Amino acid sequence: MAWKTLDDMDLKGKVVLVRVDINVPMEGGRVSDMTRIDKIKPTVEDIVAKGGKVVLLAHFDRPKGKVVPEMSLGHVVDALAGSLGRKVVFGADCVGDVAAAAIERAGAGDVVLLENTRFHPGEEKNDPELAAQMAKLGQVYVNDAFSAAHRAHASTEGLARLLPAAAGRLMEAELRALEAALGTPKRPVVAVVGGAKVSTKIELLANLVTKVDHLVIGGGMANTFLVAEGVEVGKSLAEREMAETAREIRHRAQKAGCKIHLPVDVVVAREFKAGADSQTVGVRDCPPDAMILDAGPQTVTELEGVFAGAKTLIWNGPLGAFEIEPFNAATKAAALAAARLTKAGSLISVAGGGDTVAALNAAGAAADFTFISTAGGAFLEWMEGKELPGVQALMG
Repeated sequence: MAWKTLDDMDLKGKVVLVRVDINVPMEGGRVSDMTRIDKIKPTVEDIVAKGGKVVLLAHFDRPKGKVVPEMSLGHVVDALAGSLGRKVVFGADCVGDVAAAAIERAGAGDVVLLENTRFHPGEEKNDPELAAQMAKLGQVYVNDAFSAAHRAHASTEGLARLLPAAAGRLMEAELRALEAALGTPKRPVVAVVGGAKVSTKIELLANLVTKVDHLVIGGGMANTFLVAEGVEVGKSLAEREMAETAREIRHRAQKAGCKIHLPVDVVVAREFKAGADSQTVGVRDCPPDAMILDAGPQTVTELEGVFAGAKTLIWNGPLGAFEIEPFNAATKAAALAAARLTKAGSLISVAGGGDTVAALNAAGAAADFTFISTAGGAFLEWMEGKELPGVQALMG
């Protein structure tokens, strides 16, 4: 790959501007989930070890170019200091004299956190002047925020083109995992794509059928594909108006040599609620007054066979209504099967997307996957085959 890492950079005595994603959830004025903060620690430690001064740039929530006190990054200073085990000096702006003074105040080994980049209207507009003001503050730029890499903003794209630039450790891990999954993967490659609507994932499906050997479709999306094949799905969630699109995707898959897998049996119920009475039926036997809420055990057995014959797995989206029992069974069983194969060393497994991470965590499978991306939108756009501005800017 053409991008540089921290190993390629001379950081001794230099101010290093590090774009991170610490847009963390808050409850009662305190950080309620430390995951994103904890994940930047390797990058911070390596920059300090190489003699650089760490200056963090980040956004927080959506202030839309205005100063909104409740969206100040000052609220995360204590949590950041606790996670990093270092003094954190806060600068009440991300450009100008205020930011420069905060950087000057920081001693060796301290970390500087500058104020929310989105307090400036030029951030989301990728304003060259704002990027230039940021660039004045340091000598090296490091992007460690893959989750913001699909945005062409001043701090993610513009700034990267003004200073010597590299990927941080989290960004590096993400890019290497994605390259292994879709760039130059070990074959056969299986993609699992679930979710409610085909309409939100047309580009994703259209790209994947040209890149993978097997495409597993789950959730409400599977119902739409079943409708396209003339299967009656009762009161199930299905986008009947997307049937022709589903047929086009299937045709495209056939031309590309990609096999599409749909449920062969399903779990149906009359009510969408936890503990609802349910039954497992053949995929063509959904009662008219029932709805499909999960894939059945026979489908899971077939998927386990597909996984066992694969070398690489990409997963985005659940197979059923995983949020409520008993309709989480297929997602859990399939995820655990993938986790076992990964642990045994026979499968490279990469997963991403909000619902996906939640589902794999709930199944107890996430820890054994090769890589779990928490990037959400950036992960999806990468799966769609789109260029990510924040990554492209690192290519020089």
